[in-house]
Amino acid sequence: MKYISTRGGMTPATFSDILLAGLAPDGGLAMCESYPQISPAELTAMRGMNYAELAFAIIRRFADDIPAADLQAIINKTYTRATYGSDDITPLKKLEDGVFILELSNGPTLAFKDMAMQLLGNLFEYALAKNGDTLNILGATSGDTGSAAEYAMRGKAGVRVFMLSPHAKMSPFQTAQMFSLQDPNIFNLAVHGVFDDCQDIVKAVSNDHAFKAKYRIGTVNSINWARVVAQVVYYFKGYFAATTDNTQQVSFSVPSGNFGNVCAGHIARMMGLPIKKLIVATNENDVLDEFFRTGRYKVRGTAETWQTSSPSMDISKASNFERFIFDLVGRDAAQVRSLWQAVDEQGLFDLSASPLFPKIASEFGFVSGKSTHADRLATIRLAFEQYGVMVDTHTADGLKVGLAHREVGVPLICLETALPAKFEATIREALDRDPPRPAGYENIESLPQRFEVMPADVAAIKAFVAQHVAD
Repeated sequence: MKYISTRGGMTPATFSDILLAGLAPDGGLAMCESYPQISPAELTAMRGMNYAELAFAIIRRFADDIPAADLQAIINKTYTRATYGSDDITPLKKLEDGVFILELSNGPTLAFKDMAMQLLGNLFEYALAKNGDTLNILGATSGDTGSAAEYAMRGKAGVRVFMLSPHAKMSPFQTAQMFSLQDPNIFNLAVHGVFDDCQDIVKAVSNDHAFKAKYRIGTVNSINWARVVAQVVYYFKGYFAATTDNTQQVSFSVPSGNFGNVCAGHIARMMGLPIKKLIVATNENDVLDEFFRTGRYKVRGTAETWQTSSPSMDISKASNFERFIFDLVGRDAAQVRSLWQAVDEQGLFDLSASPLFPKIASEFGFVSGKSTHADRLATIRLAFEQYGVMVDTHTADGLKVGLAHREVGVPLICLETALPAKFEATIREALDRDPPRPAGYENIESLPQRFEVMPADVAAIKAFVAQHVAD
C-alpha cells in the first residue's frame, strides 16, 4: 500500500513513511492510492472477530510495510480490557429497536479520541525505537484530542508533546485533564484565540519544512492518517453488533467538527462496509452542515466561531474534509489544489451548481444537520427520561441530528463522543443533577495545573518549541 497527497505533490510513500510526518510536503493530506476492498466472504469472517482481531484484519491492509507479527503485538497491547474496561472495547448500547449508541469513551481520557490515540502512541514508540529517533509532537485541540494524545504519549521514550488549545474555551474538566499532567515531556500551550487559530499554527509549522526537519516535528491531529485508519475499525465493530448478516445496511450519525471521525466512516464505506448514510452532525459552528445541504463551503474567522456547550466541535476549518473532497472530485489533485486556493484567497468554494453536488448524497451517502444549545438540552433530557441513558453534549448533537434522518428498517448507530462527566455544567442545566464521575476523577479540577499562555503567533510557538527541544 502506497500513499499519495490530496494535492498531488508527494512521491508515493509507505505507511511508516507518513506515520510521523503530519501534512504532506505540498500542504495536502496523505491518502492511500486506492481503498482496500473487503469481499463478502471476508466481511463474514470478520463478523466473529474480537476487537483486536478486527483491528489487525483492517489496519494490516493499510500498514503492510510493518511486519505482521509486530503489528499484531502493537494492536494486542493497545486494545485491552485493562485500558477500555471490557473485552468488548466498544459496546453497543440499544436505546430502542433500531437506535443505538456505540460506546467509544471507555478509554483513559473518557473520549472517543482514545480509540485511535492509544494505538498511535504505541505505533510512534515502535517506529522511533526501530530508527533510534526522537519526535516532537505539535498538536492542536478543541478539547479531547489534547488529553488523549498526552495520556497516550506520557512516558513514551523519545517523544515530547507540545499541545495548543484555545485559552479558556474548553470545559473545566477537559482543561484539568490536560493541564494537571506534570510529565516533563508534556507541554500545554493555551493560545489566545479559537481552535482554528491553534490548527492554523500547527499547519504553518508543518509547512516550514526546514523547521520541521530540524526539530523533528510530527503531529497527532486527525490530519495524521494512522489516527483516521484506527477509527475505521469501530465502524466495522458497530456494524456487526447492530446487524445479523451482511445483507443489512446501517446508518451512522457522527458529531463532527474536524471531519476526522466521519472521514473514517467514509473510508469504511468505500472499503465495502454496508453503510447507507453517514450523518454529519454539527453544532452552531455549522460550516459542514452548510456544505452538505447547499454545496457551499465557507470557512469562518475567529470572530464568527462560536463558543458552545459542545466545545470540541467549535471548529470552522475542517482539516479532514479535504480527504473527502479528493474522492468527490475523482481524485483529481489539481482540482483539490484549485478549491483550496479559493478557500485561502476568498474563504470559500461553491459546488452547488456542479454535477458533483448531487453525488455527495447519491454516491457517498452523506447527509447532515445542525444542533443548538437548546437542542442539546432537550436531547440530553430525552435520552435520560426515555432511555435511562445520560449522554454528553456532543453525543446529544449526534443523537438529535441522527433521529431527524432516521429511516424505517435501517439501524441508526450514533457514535458516542465523550462521557457526560466532561461537561458537567450543561448536564446540570439539562437534568438538574451532576453526571457520575469515574473513579480517580473526583477532584481533577483542584489538581495543580501546568501550562503557558501564548499569543496566536507562529513565531512565538516556534521559539517555545525550539527552546524546550534544546533544553
